[in-house]
Amino acid sequence: MDEEKDFLGTEPVGRLLFRLAVPTVTAQLINMMYNIVDRIYIGHIPEEGAMALTGVGVCMPLIMIVSAFAAFVAYGGAPRATIFMGKGEHDQAEKTLGNCFVIQIIISVLLTAALLLWNRDFLMAFGASANTVDYGVDYMNIYALGTIFVQLTLGMNAFITAQGFAKTGMLSVLIGAVTNIILDPVFIFGLHMGVRGAALATILSQAISCVWVLVFLLGKKTHLRIRVQNMRLEKTIVLPCLALGLSNFVMQSSESVISVCFNASLLQYGGDIAVGAMTILTSVMQFAMLPMQGLGQGAQPIISYNYGAGNVKRVKAAFRLLLKSSLLYSCLLWVFVMLFPQGFAAMFTSDGSLLSYTQMALRIYMGSMFLFGIQMACQMTFISLGNAKASILVAVMRKFILLLPLIYIMPHIFTADKARAVYMAEPVADFLAICFTSVLFYFQFKKALRQMQGA
Repeated sequence: MDEEKDFLGTEPVGRLLFRLAVPTVTAQLINMMYNIVDRIYIGHIPEEGAMALTGVGVCMPLIMIVSAFAAFVAYGGAPRATIFMGKGEHDQAEKTLGNCFVIQIIISVLLTAALLLWNRDFLMAFGASANTVDYGVDYMNIYALGTIFVQLTLGMNAFITAQGFAKTGMLSVLIGAVTNIILDPVFIFGLHMGVRGAALATILSQAISCVWVLVFLLGKKTHLRIRVQNMRLEKTIVLPCLALGLSNFVMQSSESVISVCFNASLLQYGGDIAVGAMTILTSVMQFAMLPMQGLGQGAQPIISYNYGAGNVKRVKAAFRLLLKSSLLYSCLLWVFVMLFPQGFAAMFTSDGSLLSYTQMALRIYMGSMFLFGIQMACQMTFISLGNAKASILVAVMRKFILLLPLIYIMPHIFTADKARAVYMAEPVADFLAICFTSVLFYFQFKKALRQMQGA
């Protein structure tokens, strides 16, 4: 491999991580705007903002599922493509890209049909009430039409970042986000389209980003190119990608399942205002998670490439730097949330009752955030090393084994305020999950390094 492509294996790790992580973290922060800018505008619609915000908030499980399917393919395929690049197996890397591209299109068609046919049923099951469901239906009927743009933008952009083109990956997101921010007030307020305008602005923005991503991956600057001959599906290519991507899929799609459980419990114990607060808490949690995922995506090409090349020293150095950076960020964010919860809540609502309620809930919900950098650094490294089993295990442990039961258990332990007890399930589950992940990572990482040294 020529020097231009080998920078992942030669450039100093600290400088390289900074070079790759700054654009990926920026991209994740910008990507967050896709998810929350609609809610910021919707929450400030005169007279109906609080109900509209709650209705669109109930759409989040469906939106998370769409994003999760993109991650299912891309975040299994992209690290494997980089590992192949490290091994010098360029043809296998391009086959991985081509196969993942086809799978993304197939999934997009299926998801679009499902969302158009059954979105009202899904929304009612996910905690919508008679007061809010129509807002959710209006949003999803339009959002569903842009599913293919969401899938290809999120999915294929991962392959751009995985090759080390972090700035290009950032621009993919920036182009769409800026478009979305401009179009939202025009459609929502200027054309009086309300939540339908927010959905239309989102899918048009994603369509523009999609064009940018595909033009790059079909062009001359990319190391890995989408080629027709690599679009024939091969199970030896597809299945390992899906196995590795399953942890990210579980992690993201479980958010939808967890949202359903949270919303149902909160509707029972706290009513619409508790569900509305949960919409804001989910948005703030995305704010917490996305930059850490950006750090992980910046480190992923370094770890994967050098793992494929058998360079133990650079793999260890990259992980240590990822861990320190992630932990520093999670601690700083926790401090700001604890000190200024009203600042985060006020971004999404001007309703006095919802604002006051959310401040209390936010401090509880984010209680273990200061340690969460450990969880994300370990989980992203498992994926970067191609360790599908461990990455799936930690994702399932946190969400299904710990958090899901605690949502229902905690209100029976803390009976004085059952809605508050539901929010407490998150920090308790996070703390236990971090302990489990740390122990598992210690042994699995040592095993991976021994295998590299023995190779």
